[in-house]
Amino acid sequence: MEAMDSVFYPLREFAKDSVRLGKKCHKPDQKEFTKVAFRTMIRFVGFFVKIIFIPINNIIVGSG
Repeated sequence: MEAMDSVFYPLREFAKDSVRLGKKCHKPDQKEFTKVAFRTMIRFVGFFVKIIFIPINNIIVGSG
């Protein structure tokens, strides 16, 4: 019986955790989606600005 418990206990806990997660999750409303999309866009632009200016900075600093 102990072998059965060692197999089924983790599965039971996983099922409980999955149900709990499913109950907490929700679909974002329009306001929340807009906030997330705007912040993602800002990070995306910042990432490309950094990619562009790192080589330029290395050229400027490296030439001295």
